[in-house]
Amino acid sequence: MNVNPGSDTESSQRAEQAEFGPRKRSSSPKVKVKAKAARTSSSSTRKESKALSPWVAELRSWFITLAIAAVVVLCLNVFVFNLSTVKGQSMEPTLYEKEWLFVNKATYLMGSPKQGDVVILKDPSNGIEHKEYLVKRIIGMPGDSIEIREGQLYRNGKLVVESYTDIEIEDSDYGPETVTADHYFVMGDNRHNKASRDSRSFQAVPRDMILGRADYILWPISKLNHL
Repeated sequence: MNVNPGSDTESSQRAEQAEFGPRKRSSSPKVKVKAKAARTSSSSTRKESKALSPWVAELRSWFITLAIAAVVVLCLNVFVFNLSTVKGQSMEPTLYEKEWLFVNKATYLMGSPKQGDVVILKDPSNGIEHKEYLVKRIIGMPGDSIEIREGQLYRNGKLVVESYTDIEIEDSDYGPETVTADHYFVMGDNRHNKASRDSRSFQAVPRDMILGRADYILWPISKLNHL
């Protein structure tokens, strides 16, 4: 009589265990699938990140290189050299219109202009003929006495033989005039009448208005030459 109740109880416990057993097993694959999907998504994101990073690094490298190059060129242009285009006929027969000049700025950072230098300077004059820059030749140094008489140039009372000109000075006589300290007397090589606007009209120019020395004719190639 005591056996039957016991067997019923055991069978009931087995049934309850059987009912709960499959539920535990059935939930496990879903968790694994979700975990696997998460790992796959994370792996895909890392792969995309790795695929993009070389392009970003390359662009960053190019940007830095271009920025450094721009700064270097700017510094060279401001302190070391510049390119200038000839406008007008005031320096013929040495220079002609539209020729390109290599202008050396560094030379005057370490020294002073010299007699005979072809220089780029700020135009000190005012009026309708004013230009931003001029190209002229240094004729007189500080303390020199400059005079033009009967078509000839005299410096400190001595005749100056100018191999870079092709004609005597056609303009009227000038001077004598003594160049003041830290100033330079400049003229254009073109000595035809009224062909050059220079120190004969706007006086000697101060040192700080001389920007650089024209060292080379760069263009056209057929005119490539050292000045």
